Amino acid sequence: MKLNKIAIVLVAALAFIACKKQVTKPEACLPIPTQKQLDWHEMEMYAFVHFTTNTFTNKEWGFGDESPEVFNPTEFDARQWARVVKEAGMKGIILTAKHHDGFCLWPTKYNEHNLTKSPWKNGKGDVVKEVSDACKEYGLKFGVYLSPWDRNHAEYGREGYVTYFRNQLEELLTNYGDVFEMWFDGANGGSGYYGGANENRKINTLKYYNWDETYKLIREISPKTLVWGIGPAEARWIGNERGIAETTNWSMLRQKDDLAGKVRHKEYMTGHIDGEKWVPGEADVSIRPGWFYHKNEDDKVKSLEDMVDIYYSSVGRNATLLLNLPVDRRGLVHENDETRLKELVKVLHADFKENILKDVEVLASNERGNDSDYEAENATDGNKQTYWATDNEVKAASLTFELAEAKDVNRLLLQEYIALGQRVKAFTVEAKVGENWVEIANETTIGYKRILRFKKVNASALRVSIIDSRACPLIANVEAFNAPAFIRSPKIKRDSEGKVQIEANHDVEIYYTINGSTPSKESTKYQGEFTFADAGAIKAISYNKDANKYSQEKLMKCSKTKSSWKVLSVSNGPMNKAYKIIDGDPKNIFNSDNEEVFKPVEVKIDMGEAQNIKGFTYMPRQNGHSLNLIANYELYTSLDQKKWKKVSSGEFSNIKNNPIEQHKFFSSVKARYLRFIAKTTADGTNRISIGEFDVIH
Repeated sequence: MKLNKIAIVLVAALAFIACKKQVTKPEACLPIPTQKQLDWHEMEMYAFVHFTTNTFTNKEWGFGDESPEVFNPTEFDARQWARVVKEAGMKGIILTAKHHDGFCLWPTKYNEHNLTKSPWKNGKGDVVKEVSDACKEYGLKFGVYLSPWDRNHAEYGREGYVTYFRNQLEELLTNYGDVFEMWFDGANGGSGYYGGANENRKINTLKYYNWDETYKLIREISPKTLVWGIGPAEARWIGNERGIAETTNWSMLRQKDDLAGKVRHKEYMTGHIDGEKWVPGEADVSIRPGWFYHKNEDDKVKSLEDMVDIYYSSVGRNATLLLNLPVDRRGLVHENDETRLKELVKVLHADFKENILKDVEVLASNERGNDSDYEAENATDGNKQTYWATDNEVKAASLTFELAEAKDVNRLLLQEYIALGQRVKAFTVEAKVGENWVEIANETTIGYKRILRFKKVNASALRVSIIDSRACPLIANVEAFNAPAFIRSPKIKRDSEGKVQIEANHDVEIYYTINGSTPSKESTKYQGEFTFADAGAIKAISYNKDANKYSQEKLMKCSKTKSSWKVLSVSNGPMNKAYKIIDGDPKNIFNSDNEEVFKPVEVKIDMGEAQNIKGFTYMPRQNGHSLNLIANYELYTSLDQKKWKKVSSGEFSNIKNNPIEQHKFFSSVKARYLRFIAKTTADGTNRISIGEFDVIH
């Protein structure tokens, strides 16, 4: 009898072991990331630093004829950059070692357009080395931006330049330690200095550089370097320079189509569910309107709410965030930028302070062969290398998280085990409120990381349901949080007559000032539209009485109103719509006629009286797919419409990828009449659009 019991136990044990052996590891759902791509995903957020002669010439794109002598930072400190980046929670720095102007921030032996000809450190400096060393000291990874385009080099566009370009690559990848990412800009070919030729040179971006050979060189010299950008890249542009991925974001791309030039910008925002290569998205954005430092942008650092939105729209949507810090003429990250980063860190730390799902009971509708290696609790064990998995044939399943007591929740973080591929195509999130289940989200992809923001609910349980998946879902991590209330700044609008409107959420009060002082609840309370026609500043804040919290201050700098302005003529387009150019509302767009062949468009404006001006602004169209952007321009001024003086001409650099308000400055001039000429378009269209035109006093 005793032996029979022992036999039964042994048989049961052997049967259990046999069942365990039958449970196999999930197969990869191709394509899958390489180890360096997995390491790159883990970085999540890192810094871009734009710094070159443009910093000192107040340009976004240098023409290539800038003298190295203009580069002379007075307080350069790469350790300050690294400290700021580290304290902001970022994991690395990518440095613009050479931008389109061709000036090299290291003593390259292959040309003389570099730091050896600069007065900084008597020509003995090496920015690349100092930044690389600072990254090592602060435990940051170091990356390099090397522009394939070179507006300075005499051989650009010819065969000899490609050899030069690869020689520079070898210098940077050999002499400065590990490089985690090599960044190749997509802007290539166009007008430039080109050793004094001053001409326009066109190239085929996908063929000219022979990317296959270039990538082969990189892999041989630095196999751990991930390459971003053109060619058979290992990470992709997110399709905009606003730092925003789409809510649907696959880490795969049809790279064969991309290399054939068949992928549209919007597709970079979403990736391809049927992509044959793992090419995840990197969202790049500058903390300021421009990529390089401009003193006039010191008060235009992105607002805290914009920064928070960018984080949730990049890292929170299965992309990495590459955040640009335009180092100033001192050679330092500006105080305003550093302050904003500290504010962002404070908000994110508060948002993700306490994980509500830690140590809660988790129930799964299906577990892979009831194997503990793939059980539901793996989704909350804090280890991203373990994961919940279903049986192979199960592509729809759910996880239910039972809380010990009802808690407020307004954030949900989810992660797939992407080492075996990205799988989830659709999912929902429900909260048990009282006795009822309430759907709070209906989404598509997850990927490496997905973070959802939703209206606060008091839930006793949460349920994540995978509705559809490319293969059996593998969920590595699920967390939930109750983020503190965030008070958004109000929005200020002023029309050409000086009428001001301020808008904010319905649950706040608005206070404002027009005398330059800081607003508080002791300031004027906004009751409705008011008139402010003078040049000056309007400042406003939102105040939440229940939380006793203020928003960040909103600032609008105003020039004199344009109530006396008139558009005298336009050479192309409907004259009865020309008022939109100066009506104070950038959403009212003036469009020229769509010609068979583009012709320059001239706009004449009467400002009503003579006044001293030192610059102008052009706001491009902001909505739609065809923005009809102006690329090159000329501006003339006059007091009598007889004698005209050209006060400014040139290009709106990078406007195609970053269509922000353009600021152009010149020596102060007294004028009443303006003649603005749109010379060329940036996107090849045969018409131009103007959201708003103004002057700078």
